[in-house]
Amino acid sequence: MKKVSYKKLWKLLIDKDLNKKTLAQVANISQSTLTKMSKGETVNVEMLERICNTLDCDFADIMEMMSEHSTED
Repeated sequence: MKKVSYKKLWKLLIDKDLNKKTLAQVANISQSTLTKMSKGETVNVEMLERICNTLDCDFADIMEMMSEHSTED
């Protein structure tokens, strides 16, 4: 079974010197959406589009599918 990982997004935010609060404001997404993402839960594709448009990137730049048994952090 695979699960969604948003670790790429958190790394991208660091690279762009942004924090989650700023991303939420600029991308017009809620804190609850970011909380879901922090927990590795799925979110609406529209929210992912807003993030990608804000950061000028693609889905693959902010998320990936990982095995639930993965040992990566």
